Amino acid sequence: MNEFVEAMGQVPTAVTVVTVKDERDDVGATVGTFTSVSLDPQLVMVSMDSGGYLNELLLRRDRWAASVLSGGQKAIASRFATAGRPGARLLLAGTPHHRGELSEALVVDGGVTALEAETIKVVPAGDHTLFVARVLAVDYVTPGLTPLVRLRARYRPAGG
Repeated sequence: MNEFVEAMGQVPTAVTVVTVKDERDDVGATVGTFTSVSLDPQLVMVSMDSGGYLNELLLRRDRWAASVLSGGQKAIASRFATAGRPGARLLLAGTPHHRGELSEALVVDGGVTALEAETIKVVPAGDHTLFVARVLAVDYVTPGLTPLVRLRARYRPAGG
């Protein structure tokens, strides 16, 4: 295993599903790099694989949603991380969700928080693209739930 990949695998990251509404469908993916970058103005950042379809869509569609998953949502994380996955609506069939009012993107319910955002800056970064975005709305915050994290190539509840 690449020593850098192994080193970074020791760092727990919150598991987040990023979704965007395309003209034809809803698209989403599980990401491990979603973070706050500024409180004033309220800005967040997501890092996407430059070769992925969601990256391509985010370059065309400025508004998107980020649902930070809770410890009991491993199955959702896995569904959105699977190669060749269908559209987000099919992946969320039977799972509580709603459409964000401002982004029109699908928002997963039952996570620790969910935000809607609008990209204001795109930064190429090696084999990834960083999307810095202004927070349009905080859809919900559930402080009593344990976040789902990725640590050592596995999904697990934080602290678990």
